[in-house]
Amino acid sequence: MTSGVPSDVLGRRILCDTEYATVRYAGSVPPTTGLWLGVEWDNPQRGKHNGSHEGVQYFKCGHPTGGSFIRPNKANFGVDFLTAVKNRYGLNVEQDVECEKENALVIGKKTVELVGFDSIIEQQSQLNKLVDISVRECAVSHAGQKEEISRTCPNIRSINLSKNLLPSWEKVTDIACQVQNLESLDLSENKIKFPSDSASITCTLSKLRVLALNRTGVTWAEVLLCAPGWPALEQLYLASNDITVLERPINVLQTLKLLDLSNNQLIDGSQLQLIAYLPRLEQLILSNTGISSIHFPDVGFGCKTKMFPLLQRLAVDDNKILQWSFINELDKLQCLQSLHCQNNPLMGTEKNPETVRQLIIAKIGQLKFLNKSEIFPDERKGAELDYRKMFGNDWIMAGGNQNPDKNRPNEEFLAAHPRYQLLCLKYGAPEEGELKGQQPFILKNQLLTLTIKCPDKPDQKPIEKKLPDSMIIQKVKGLLYRLLKIPGSELKLSYESSKMEGKEIELENDLKPLQFYSIENGDSLLVRW
Repeated sequence: MTSGVPSDVLGRRILCDTEYATVRYAGSVPPTTGLWLGVEWDNPQRGKHNGSHEGVQYFKCGHPTGGSFIRPNKANFGVDFLTAVKNRYGLNVEQDVECEKENALVIGKKTVELVGFDSIIEQQSQLNKLVDISVRECAVSHAGQKEEISRTCPNIRSINLSKNLLPSWEKVTDIACQVQNLESLDLSENKIKFPSDSASITCTLSKLRVLALNRTGVTWAEVLLCAPGWPALEQLYLASNDITVLERPINVLQTLKLLDLSNNQLIDGSQLQLIAYLPRLEQLILSNTGISSIHFPDVGFGCKTKMFPLLQRLAVDDNKILQWSFINELDKLQCLQSLHCQNNPLMGTEKNPETVRQLIIAKIGQLKFLNKSEIFPDERKGAELDYRKMFGNDWIMAGGNQNPDKNRPNEEFLAAHPRYQLLCLKYGAPEEGELKGQQPFILKNQLLTLTIKCPDKPDQKPIEKKLPDSMIIQKVKGLLYRLLKIPGSELKLSYESSKMEGKEIELENDLKPLQFYSIENGDSLLVRW
């Protein structure tokens, strides 16, 4: 190769102006003279062809316009890790390493000039102190001289190497294995070639806790192949990698607490059963993975599954979830406390989004947070009471009865409402008079325009809100907890009528609707805590 072009140029990552590419060819392109590099751009719109020129195929591209030929002097092949660190943190003192008269030491009759001596010592001292390093977008392509990183930066704990020019896992480990106490490593947005067999994996990152491989092109099989080198890993980020198929981890990833698979189009929800026995997994992020269903086949409704035994936080935003059976299945999880499920078709099945929220709360008994909003005990009680009443007639028609000896709802009802029997035990079975003339959950309502005031909080501005007159006080309190961001303390509600100024009426019965107290449009709801 000519001067300036590495001998291992094929497969190298380069930067050309602001665009990233991979070198696929190096050689001549007749009828022109001189050396050309055939590159495949990360952004195919930057290219011109598929790697062919005048009928000759020089290299192949994944996109018909993803390729170009460039001259070597246009390609930035990157720098070593320490050069990037010095440049990023202003520790490159080449400009200071000059002969200066004052930097002189007299030994006998001979003057010895100390060229940049103080600057070098200061630089070395600062590099020794670095703990958290970010060299994102610094064109890092390789480690540099062997063991130089471990000698120069012995205290590093965290490295952000995202969006650089690292071409392979081997080049990554050349850097990482020199950092003995490395706990966090971000390699996102590097197009990395991962090992194809375990024999090529020689480095163990024994203290690594956090690893980000977002947008690296890694497959799940490659993750499992490399995973023995991460024996203490707790957080693994794999977003946007086109992962479609999972395999069950065998003797790897057993310490994992967080797994992010967002923006990977999984074939179906059954894939999740393959990772369901990760013993320490507490958080699973499945946003925009295309899933529409989930099933834990080891137990029936009303029982707790052995799958995902410690899972507390689940994110399934931006998916295709339409059926309530998905939510019913989540109640089988032993430890689930937080659920994110926004932007799913299910969220639009009721005209009022608040109704969907209340149904989810009633269906998942142990849930503490829903879509980042805390579920307070008052809101849970109101949701469960409403749910019990809402489906009371269906329960009776399915064979439900207040008499325990006759209470035998059919399988179809129990499958659709797995917690209903438990709610009847908790609050008592719904009485016939309670269900008489029952109308649909929210369509029966007439909206009241109320002004919400906090008399004891002068800094809190009044808020105008429309509420159904059939909304029970318990449910109003749940709404106010979120609306006013009130901490977990007991609310006291009262109201002032626009027709009787100065007279305050307490709303003392949590199970009565607003209409019970003859509240009308224009009245003020007073909130104290």
